[in-house]
Amino acid sequence: MAEPWLRETSLPCDPAVAAVLFALEQAEEDLARFVPPASAHFHLRHIAGSLDRLTTYLQGNPLSQKQLRALQEEETGSGETRDQLREACRQAFQRTRAALLAISPEQFADACYIGRKRIRTTVIGLMIHMAEHTQRHVGQIIAYSRAAFLA
Repeated sequence: MAEPWLRETSLPCDPAVAAVLFALEQAEEDLARFVPPASAHFHLRHIAGSLDRLTTYLQGNPLSQKQLRALQEEETGSGETRDQLREACRQAFQRTRAALLAISPEQFADACYIGRKRIRTTVIGLMIHMAEHTQRHVGQIIAYSRAAFLA
């Protein structure tokens, strides 16, 4: 099957937003194709958590106490199963997709603030980072999956 950006899909959004959506869709599909071993659970937690946090920032909101707690537990986890982590990722992709579809080109240069230090970036910069950061961690999961298969 062709990658999302080659499927001639018509999205009700600007082409720049569509490119980010296609990258995230590719990441989500790759996650579904590979069976991550337990050693990759951090990456699943981090994908779900980082998309959730970055989407919150994209919408101009601060992180909630629940998000801050999840961030503290991200490194060690709290005993989630692979299926629970995959579901958390699915929900994060869904929420992020909805937020991205609400972005108009007029907002691309608008300021966004990241973290407690309120590091300034732009809407388009944050959108692109969301896609590339997610793909980086999916790549790690693929590498772990292949290594586990070969072992």
